[in-house]
Amino acid sequence: MNASNFFLQREQQLLGDRFETLYTYSDTPAKGITVNPMRLTAQKIEQEGGLLLEKSPFCENGFLLKGEQKPGRHPYHHGGAFYVQEPSASAAAPLLEVQPGMKVADLCAAPGGKTSQLAAALQGKGFLLANEYQSSRAEILKSNLERMGVYNALITNEDTAKLAKVFTGFFDRILVDAPCSGEGMFRKEPQAVDQHCEGLVKQCAGLGKEILENAAQMLKAGGILVYSTCTFSPEEDEMQLAEFLHNHPDFQLMDCGNLWGSGGEKNRCGEFSLEVEKVRRIWPCHGGEGHFIAKLKKVEQAEEILPQFGKTQKPTNAKQLQEWQTFSQGLFEGIEEFSAPPVRVGDSIYLPVKEPLPKGAEKLKIVRNGVFAGTVQKGRFVPSHQLFMAFGAYCTNQEQLTLSDPRTQAWLRGEEIDAVTAQNGWCVVLVDGIPLGCGKRSGEKIKNHYPKALRNLK
Repeated sequence: MNASNFFLQREQQLLGDRFETLYTYSDTPAKGITVNPMRLTAQKIEQEGGLLLEKSPFCENGFLLKGEQKPGRHPYHHGGAFYVQEPSASAAAPLLEVQPGMKVADLCAAPGGKTSQLAAALQGKGFLLANEYQSSRAEILKSNLERMGVYNALITNEDTAKLAKVFTGFFDRILVDAPCSGEGMFRKEPQAVDQHCEGLVKQCAGLGKEILENAAQMLKAGGILVYSTCTFSPEEDEMQLAEFLHNHPDFQLMDCGNLWGSGGEKNRCGEFSLEVEKVRRIWPCHGGEGHFIAKLKKVEQAEEILPQFGKTQKPTNAKQLQEWQTFSQGLFEGIEEFSAPPVRVGDSIYLPVKEPLPKGAEKLKIVRNGVFAGTVQKGRFVPSHQLFMAFGAYCTNQEQLTLSDPRTQAWLRGEEIDAVTAQNGWCVVLVDGIPLGCGKRSGEKIKNHYPKALRNLK
């Protein structure tokens, strides 16, 4: 294992003769996929997806990838039917026990794997806040959630302290996958070794503490918070949780169960006590690169602080939406139940999240609110790729492909394809019912509007 001297000395001192056992790695870093059940069932992908898979122990909808494969070029990946991620990274999100209709927040969301799991659990019902502090990573998050077809998310690029002021007592469930020193990333990212030091660990522990405090303010009484890292350091893991619980008697530690990994370590708790058997560590010997996960519940309070709601946004008048209404009539019937009324900003049309937002939300750095539907150009509405990724299954004009159809790969290369099932005009292109964006049929051909940046060009 390539690691910093500081890391090795600390772990050998803490673990003693268990060091070699716990840090027994597989030959190569594990790769996996997490299936999006909003698109396809895990059984369908396992049996008919053409990928070499093995069931993952970390998540019901997760699989290990066997051998050398390129899942990112698979049509189902393009359609958001699965997310490629290190298998043990999928363990944290299910512990939140998200149910449709809940209000859920992922406060450190990029690149979006865990966020996609939360969105799938909501089944398009309820509200999802996906926040990322770094603007470049927020754009990656937006792109991944668009691919996965998420339409009920507010994506923000904010400091969690600002979010806490707006969303006080708002959420039923919160995930804090905290920015960390990345000791579980040493094999995958060599730069993680180069930048690792005691100072980085302390810096990350301080940032994680701040985010936890803000998350506590945003959670409803009775709500659940899951805290996770991809590091092994005591300051960011057991010690962090022990201090938080000491300072927050309104929170209680819940049992993560024992389906994977092992319990926490008593000699990593610092000056405060922690029921270490209730938290989980995923060591390399468990088949992961390294994770720490804890589950907390906010105890019911006599006086609960409720969010404050301002005035609802003034609806865009019908005349400004005429081009959108002309386009969507008969083509996207019924999707209005999944969003708030359409909003026009300049020449752009948006379908915002259905959930009323609390007072002050309009002042946040919003990357995307709901779905970007498209733009008005020269008196006509031109749809976006995201519109068809979010609501393609509801589009009445469809070109239906299958995994074995040669037109599927041609489409993903950006080529024009023969029309079989679609009528003239804008249509959704589907592979086994999964949206692959939009095209426009004219005559016997469908002109390809799949974004150039997403195509399989190599």
